[in-house]
Amino acid sequence: MKIGRFLLKGKVVFGVLDGEEMRVAEGTPFGDFTLTDEVFPLEEVRLLAPSEPSKIVALGLNYRDHAQEMKQELPKEPLIFLKPSTAVIGPGEAILYPPSVGRLDYEGELAIIIGKEARDVSVKEAKDYILGYTCFNDVTARDLQRRDGQWTRAKGFDTFAPMGPWIETEVDPLNLRLETYLNGQLRQSSHTSQLIFSPYQLVSFISQVMTLLAGDVIATGTPSGVGPMEVGDRVRVVIEGIGTLENFVKGRG
Repeated sequence: MKIGRFLLKGKVVFGVLDGEEMRVAEGTPFGDFTLTDEVFPLEEVRLLAPSEPSKIVALGLNYRDHAQEMKQELPKEPLIFLKPSTAVIGPGEAILYPPSVGRLDYEGELAIIIGKEARDVSVKEAKDYILGYTCFNDVTARDLQRRDGQWTRAKGFDTFAPMGPWIETEVDPLNLRLETYLNGQLRQSSHTSQLIFSPYQLVSFISQVMTLLAGDVIATGTPSGVGPMEVGDRVRVVIEGIGTLENFVKGRG
């Protein structure tokens, strides 16, 4: 099931993709959720980021091919960092290029959407706390990341967390092709079988550190092939079985 969040007559609602239509739901997928008979063509609705997380927990160096690309040893435990909720944008929205940034990179990723409060969850239990998965772009100011030595500023600008187009609830996260395109050219191509730490391990590990709330996002890391974007570029993250997240880069005055 593909659960979308969108604007309808000035109101934010959830719905489920039904072919080329979005069927409106009452409530939210994080609580009471009932489908109605009201449907709209997908092209007539404005999709929003599929959740409003209290936080985004992201992963550094979680693909074997990316570790090889960076000439780094595989981490012994997940390397986590936070992106603020204010960085979230949805499909079709602009990634703003800050004037203080010298190099802005795309990082296509699979993201986990937490379905209910999770604290001290075991790996075996983790699947029960996952609502589903979506596409994510961990936009990064690469020059600031290198300069600062820690990643908060480089990862935390407004618009640096595009996600969408919807939440897929019925997919095997360990068996998905992930691709990123820049202006139609393939730049990243990998598979979630390359993940060092699985989504279930990540939910368990992070929930031992901090309480995960319904709607929170875990961005599971990027594979090899990261690279720069320029103003006017269009970037697409495509994940098998989920869909396509497309955004464009705009100057931030």
